[in-house]
Amino acid sequence: MSTRKHEVPDALLDELLANYQKPEDLIGENGLLKQLTKRLVERALDAEMTAQLGHERHGSVANASGNTRNGRSRKTLKGEFGELPIEVPRDREGSFEPQIVPKHQTCWSGFDEKVLSLYARGMTVREIQAHLQEMCGAEISPSLISNVTDAVVDEVKVWQASPLDAVYPIVYLDCIHVKVRDGAVRAKAVYLAIGITLTGEKEVLGLWLSQNEGAKASTNAQQMLE
Repeated sequence: MSTRKHEVPDALLDELLANYQKPEDLIGENGLLKQLTKRLVERALDAEMTAQLGHERHGSVANASGNTRNGRSRKTLKGEFGELPIEVPRDREGSFEPQIVPKHQTCWSGFDEKVLSLYARGMTVREIQAHLQEMCGAEISPSLISNVTDAVVDEVKVWQASPLDAVYPIVYLDCIHVKVRDGAVRAKAVYLAIGITLTGEKEVLGLWLSQNEGAKASTNAQQMLE
């Protein structure tokens, strides 16, 4: 049987996990996943440098300007894995622009999730831009942030227009508190109606915003659902 494209061979997995004894060996501070991420990112950076210069390390110079490798610089990435120190190759002309980890950027992956998380906390587009610049060194344009948040609005509109089932055997009413920007950032109660379908799946049937949690708001949510 042929191996599918991009599928990791079982033999390689067996070799990588040969000394596995506990979860920390895989996902710990110095675990296998973090080590693999570091090695793969650095190999990808080396491949990008080779593509730009046109020759491998210690190979004959193959570009018209005579540009060559010039050591490495250290950089610490921040992501779901914590902090990850990597070494980024340099060239003599200083023209190398990495794609996998752009210059001056230290936050890696999950960009959309970071923007949405800050947006959900009531931050404006400009505040999100300043926060990402301070924390990640990332130059993010307001238009890009707006594109991310607008995509969520589009998804909400699709959800609002989707039809409900005729019957839900079970319906739950619950309440959560969220930060909402309404002149100032303040906490408000959001009532949720969650239905269980005939096939056992959960669906959000509706959301209702209220200034406070209380019996009156709960009754209004029930009436709107009916």
